[in-house]
Amino acid sequence: MIISTSTETPLRETKKLSKEQVLEQGLARARASIRSAAIARIVRTAFFMNDNDVPVGDVYRNPSTFYQSYVEMERRFKVYVYSEGELPIVHDGPCKNLYTIEGRFIHEMEHGAKRFRTNDPQRAHVYFMPFSVAWMVKYIYTPLSFDITPLKHFVSDYVKVISIKYPFWNRTHGADHFMLACHDWGPHASQGNSLLYNNSIRVLCNANISEGFNPQKYVSPPEISLIGGYLSHKLIHPPPPNTSRPYFAFFAGGLHSPIRPYLLQHWKGRDNDMQVYEYLPKNKDYYSYMLESKFCLCPSGYEVASPRIVEAIYSGCVPVILSDNYVLPFSDVLQWEAFSVQVETTKIPRLKEILSAIPEEKYRKLQEGVIVVRRHFMLN
Repeated sequence: MIISTSTETPLRETKKLSKEQVLEQGLARARASIRSAAIARIVRTAFFMNDNDVPVGDVYRNPSTFYQSYVEMERRFKVYVYSEGELPIVHDGPCKNLYTIEGRFIHEMEHGAKRFRTNDPQRAHVYFMPFSVAWMVKYIYTPLSFDITPLKHFVSDYVKVISIKYPFWNRTHGADHFMLACHDWGPHASQGNSLLYNNSIRVLCNANISEGFNPQKYVSPPEISLIGGYLSHKLIHPPPPNTSRPYFAFFAGGLHSPIRPYLLQHWKGRDNDMQVYEYLPKNKDYYSYMLESKFCLCPSGYEVASPRIVEAIYSGCVPVILSDNYVLPFSDVLQWEAFSVQVETTKIPRLKEILSAIPEEKYRKLQEGVIVVRRHFMLN
């Protein structure tokens, strides 16, 4: 009789992980990596070849966390874009003028972002519903009716289609799905489905806390207006920081909000230092004023967001944000107080006093911050 004397433990058969488990493992590694970077507060620059790409300075809440999060995104982040829906309301959007971001993002996800897009929904971290609220307003809203029910019905029907055809919406009740809208009615359109409104990730230019925007869950993108679809040639290369800016503060715009009439009531034609207009005279140029002003006043319109904030940043002009309940773009990453001035709307009568009290050295730092963050507001 032969007796085995081996003391080796039999190898266990390794269970193959599901795609979902692989995704969760990858996310766990990414979170651990980001947490380590947050604690160390050291930017390890192996990922970028160009040191100019590395985030440094007071404009960032935690540069190392931001950097590591970006590295992890480039390394592993995947988006599945639903193919359901027909043009023009789905798979398209405005790529110029006021709602530029809405159309450009949809277009990029449909045609350009090959690195982040996956055709295998099992490999996706998030799922994008590529409908355009701006195009809903254009094609299915009855002008001057103020009835946005058709928008809600469209969103409701879209969610119903993808939830019946695929398992992914029902698996998480929409928590890993997202929509993007820069039209003012984006938040209202999302009410078409209660799970979308309460569970999903809503990327909204109209990031208004008083209308249910949760900054811990939702995303506030910048509102960018590109007239004709292009950045004005005057803003492509703004003047260096030490260039003289003869105007102290500037604003020109219509009265479509409660804040703007209040601003014009107190400052239009009242003080040469405060260049405040309802509409500029024909012989005056809007962007030239921004490029020659120290402070650019950015009051809300009908809703909280304003493209003037980004235009000010493009101009190297320190934005003065006059808005209530607005969650500023990328505010989980950027320290807005390092490159802008926020003034409560109730203090508009004291606007010149408040801005004049800013020491020159601090103003220079604010302007330097504007130049640093400019790249984060440029379209790729």
